Amino acid sequence: MADLTGELIDNRYLLQKILASGGMATIYAGLDTRLDRAVAVKVMHPHLANDEAFVNRFIKEAKATAALSHPNIVSIQDQGWNQGGAPAVFIVMELVEGSTLRDFLNEQGALSIEQVFQFLNPVVSALSAAHRIGIIHRDIKPENILISKDGRVKVADFGLAAGAVIGQTMTAESSVVLGSVSYLSPEQVQRGIADSRSDIYAVGIVMFEMITGRKPYDGQTPIQIAYQHVNERIPNVRTVNENVPELLADLVYLATAPNPDDRPRDAEELLGKLRGIQAGIDPKRRQLSLELDLPPSAISVAKGKSKRGKVKVASAFEGFKEKTSQIMAVTQKSTKEDSVATKRRKTSRRVKRNRTIALFILFAIIYGGYSILGAGRITVPSVAGMSQKEAAVTLSDVGLKSEIGEEVFSEDIPVGKVISSTPGGGGKVSKDGVVKLNISKGKERLDVPELVGLTPDIAIQKLAELGLKAGETSEIFSALAEKGFVVGTEPKIGTAVKRNSLVNIFISKGIEQVSLVSYAGKGGEQALSELTDAGFDVSPAYKFSDTILPGLVISQDPDSAATINKGSKITLNISKGPEFIYIPNVLSKSTNQATLDLENKGLKVVVKGKGTKVVSIAPKQGTKVKAGSTVTISLG
Repeated sequence: MADLTGELIDNRYLLQKILASGGMATIYAGLDTRLDRAVAVKVMHPHLANDEAFVNRFIKEAKATAALSHPNIVSIQDQGWNQGGAPAVFIVMELVEGSTLRDFLNEQGALSIEQVFQFLNPVVSALSAAHRIGIIHRDIKPENILISKDGRVKVADFGLAAGAVIGQTMTAESSVVLGSVSYLSPEQVQRGIADSRSDIYAVGIVMFEMITGRKPYDGQTPIQIAYQHVNERIPNVRTVNENVPELLADLVYLATAPNPDDRPRDAEELLGKLRGIQAGIDPKRRQLSLELDLPPSAISVAKGKSKRGKVKVASAFEGFKEKTSQIMAVTQKSTKEDSVATKRRKTSRRVKRNRTIALFILFAIIYGGYSILGAGRITVPSVAGMSQKEAAVTLSDVGLKSEIGEEVFSEDIPVGKVISSTPGGGGKVSKDGVVKLNISKGKERLDVPELVGLTPDIAIQKLAELGLKAGETSEIFSALAEKGFVVGTEPKIGTAVKRNSLVNIFISKGIEQVSLVSYAGKGGEQALSELTDAGFDVSPAYKFSDTILPGLVISQDPDSAATINKGSKITLNISKGPEFIYIPNVLSKSTNQATLDLENKGLKVVVKGKGTKVVSIAPKQGTKVKAGSTVTISLG
């Protein structure tokens, strides 16, 4: 493909330099001149751009990938055709500056277990987001796992791998296209089909390579590697590195199972297993926690403030005392003068009563001053976000006792931490008072119950009893439950959710009925692929046939039907050709011609003698022998 460096694509994207080139496209570092930002532009090769079907698929899958929004997925930003310049179909992607996991493996070799989790968790998380909306990557390998300069791990080429391998592939059969064979699952090699479990297989191979520093299979040609994936079992990584944790080794072995049904069904299930193993390996692994309050001020400062408060109260009290003395002195003076004026008359009861009331009011004012200013009371420090033990120590340091008030669920405060106290931070309590601590029980989570096989009404009632709400109800075809009964939920059964979360319910419409056509006389690979895509469980059986050419379907069971259950088991009898072969006459032929004629018949050839022509053949020409038999030719 011609170098388009310097071209302005679609009057917007300036191609600055080539980053990579493959069989399908060339990737350029570019500049979005409209938004003045760096981008990566993937330009399809011209010979593929002329294939309308290929272009349509290229665009369709680009749009599907653009629907993905995940921090570990290279985002698709634009797609289009170049107008007015060099003909080009292109995709604009996020530019990730850094290296690939392949570069990292080439430099370091085998990774530590901690590094394996650091790389693997974001990759599987990205795949999980894709699988949830039905996007299959099809080409997971270290070259498609990018590591940005800031350490972000991103997965590239989502949804494009089926096309991206063109020009870098080999074929086992004419109808099967293979990509990076070191990471292809057996079903991709044999039948050219892929689902989420095929991505799991590729992830398993990448895990094997990260742990051991090498791929499980080596070969001189891609077909040799593909053959090993189909006919051999990926070894347990502990046979290569015995220091690998057994649970992690078992997960790699499970992910690379030859039978797709034995693998985790999708990346979401694989991610759950990975996180469980990681937690088991390092149970003390720090988790993100949320502290709501700063630690309380130093106790010495708090005590200092308390002393200053007491000084102010004491000063006020002395002022009140001084004024009281003055009032009493005036009262005594008045009384004395009155006594003199009245010739020592007795004080009346009314006057005594008024004096008593005045004194009572005075002391009430003094006591109120003490209360208002907090004399004799202690300020409660803030303990929110502390553990119960830390809070008890903090309160004890200021002379207060604590006890658990109540334990409640909290979405923000980790389990065992203090949510709040009574009184709260800044409140006051007497010296012998007790501060009650409200402790977090962590996040409340309820497991979605098993509802398969129940009627919708009973399922909704069961959800309500557990504190969950029924969401949307929809019907789907399924063989898991009879028509009209619950067949599944979203979130899935066993998923931990918040109280009052909505749970969507799927009701079975029964087994979907489809038509079945006969593939007798058609190609076996075509029959396998089309019947599998139609949802049937297909089992091939290879038999000899004197009338049906090798590779064609002899018969199928059942043969054909107007309606049949989707997912039914179909047996295909595929021809291996005739079991017996008649030895052809090769006398007087050259060594090369005779050998070619015999091998084309499916026979093995042994040559004796040093002549140039065949003078005898054993067994004799016309003899009926089994395919694969050995024939000896003598030269003279």
